[in-house]
Amino acid sequence: MSSKNMLFSILFYLESEETHAMIEFERTKELAKKRKMSLLEVNDKAGLGKRSIYNWKSRKPGIMALGAVAKVLHTSVDYLSGITDDPAPSVQDTVNLEDEVPYSYYGHPVPKEYLDMVRELMKRDIKQREARKNGRGQ
Repeated sequence: MSSKNMLFSILFYLESEETHAMIEFERTKELAKKRKMSLLEVNDKAGLGKRSIYNWKSRKPGIMALGAVAKVLHTSVDYLSGITDDPAPSVQDTVNLEDEVPYSYYGHPVPKEYLDMVRELMKRDIKQREARKNGRGQ
C-alpha cells in the first residue's frame, strides 16, 4: 500500500465514524462465521475486553482493536472498516510520514498542518506502546 493510500485509510477511518456505524460488527460477524469461529472466540483471541465486539453494534471500535480482530480473521482493517470490499489482506508498505509527499484526500490536497497532526499522534502512540511494552503503563 502506498503512503498516499495509507494516509487515505487513516483519514477515511477517522471520518467514517457515523456513516459506517455497524459495518465493522457485520463484517467481523460474517468472517467469523466463514472461519467457523464464534464472536466470543474472535474477541478472546484478539485479546479484547469482555464482549467488546458486541459493543461495535452501537459504537465504532478503536483502530487497535480492529487491527487485532483483522489479524485473528486473516483480513485487513480496510476490509473490516468498509474501505475495501476485498477481505484478502494486502501486503502493506511502511508509510514514511516524514516525506514531504503531496498527499490528497478525495482529490483535495491534505494541508501540511493535518500531516503534522497525524505525525504527532503517531509519535505519541509509539511512545505509549513502548512504555506499555516495557511495563511502565501509559
